[in-house]
Amino acid sequence: MLVKTYGSAVYGVNAQVITVEVNIDKGVGYQLVGMPDIAIKESAHRISAALKNCGYKMPGKKITVNMAPADLRKEGSAYDLTIAIGILAASEQIKSENLEQYLIMGELSLDGSLQPVKGVLPIAIQAKEDGFKGFFLPRQNAKEAAIVTGLEVYGIENIAEVIGFFDKNEKLEPVVVNTKEEFFENLNKFPFDFSEVKGQENVKRALEIAAAGGHNVLLIGPPGSGKTMLAKRIPSILPPLTLAEALETTKIHSVAGKLGSESSLMTVRPFRAPHHTISGVALVGGGSYPQPGEISLSHNGVLFLDELPEFNRQVLEVMRQPLEDRVVTISRAKFTITYPSSFMLVASMNPSPSGYFPDDPKNTSSLQEMQRYMNKISGPLLDRIDIHIEVSPVPFDDLSNKRTGENSLKIRDRVVQARKIQMERYREVEGVYYNAQIGPKQLDAFCKLDEVSKNLLKTAIDRLGLSARAYDRILRVGRTIADLEQSEKIESRHIAEAIQYRSLDREGWGI
Repeated sequence: MLVKTYGSAVYGVNAQVITVEVNIDKGVGYQLVGMPDIAIKESAHRISAALKNCGYKMPGKKITVNMAPADLRKEGSAYDLTIAIGILAASEQIKSENLEQYLIMGELSLDGSLQPVKGVLPIAIQAKEDGFKGFFLPRQNAKEAAIVTGLEVYGIENIAEVIGFFDKNEKLEPVVVNTKEEFFENLNKFPFDFSEVKGQENVKRALEIAAAGGHNVLLIGPPGSGKTMLAKRIPSILPPLTLAEALETTKIHSVAGKLGSESSLMTVRPFRAPHHTISGVALVGGGSYPQPGEISLSHNGVLFLDELPEFNRQVLEVMRQPLEDRVVTISRAKFTITYPSSFMLVASMNPSPSGYFPDDPKNTSSLQEMQRYMNKISGPLLDRIDIHIEVSPVPFDDLSNKRTGENSLKIRDRVVQARKIQMERYREVEGVYYNAQIGPKQLDAFCKLDEVSKNLLKTAIDRLGLSARAYDRILRVGRTIADLEQSEKIESRHIAEAIQYRSLDREGWGI
């Protein structure tokens, strides 16, 4: 007897329905075809033990399982439940009616219980689009899939519950999640807040500008000056996620298996901080079975690279294309996968190998040592960082001051207003939503300077030894500062402040 059940495979951040055809005929044997990986091939042993421990059995006949389309590679143990239900139905141990209306996924333990699987959100979205009535999956993944409305999601503890549903008409209660309620309830919950930061007013101002314009930032300061503490609080001042952004971000984390068992929807912008020993594949994504890397897990959020010069230079170079295109494309011989990677890059570093600024008496690094240290960061990568801000150690008076600083919500209100101005300005420019994204053509149209500002910028370039690449960056940052003040024109004071945020372009830093 031939029976079809349905599972799904995730490619990139999208899913495709997989038809599992189970045929039982005369003879003895078990044949699994359709480009399965080792984990799927091993499923026969898990299924056999699980069925026996639940009062059923593997039929002693010739079992052929085909996973269609056969030219697409399938991976993982999530098809255990799909195949097991197909075998039971094909051997007439359970009824096969209504199987075509449901998607069935889950990894089986030997006692018949289910283990969680990856990527259930894109699977649920695709299941709804393909017209499935319901989705059976492990209980730990149920809340994540239930944010898709119009699809009955059943969180299952044991295969016996699925058997009872199809064979004995036992009722199961679908998991229901109020997506909007959960989204708005957790929208303003952050583990860190800028009110906890003592002093550092100039750095907080720079980070506010960076958040308002979507600019990449490099924090330069000695150990203990608060670079990491400040970076961790940046998501709290970025504009709130829209529901569409939250779904897109959750899909990526779902594919990577990074969502908790009780999570359904990401409502806070992600903050990823990989160690400097990370490999290029782990940072960008890839592998024999491609998975999203850290830059995709940072999508719609912040990627923080602490101690930037300590990262392998070749690893850093692979970020150049994603920083420009805001997507990562991973190509293999038979397929190509694209992951979104629109993130805000925040990096930190010491000003010298000794950890101190060049003019600090404690600095023991020679000029040659400083040049070698700074040259670990390539010019093309530095070109993509708009703001360089020096972070000095906090004075004792500021540390001991009991007065709390401005909280993140107040800062975010100003950031949101500036972003609204930018959205309106660039509404007719394709692919541009905030100032950091504008190209040379838009600079001429949207960043015009009066004579006073032009002369100020010319003087800064001549006297401070600013490089040519600093020119465009200063204009973009100046445009953002003007937007924060809700000024239509870029004035000389905006340019003057923007010039302060190009520390590494000045002569004497060795770059």
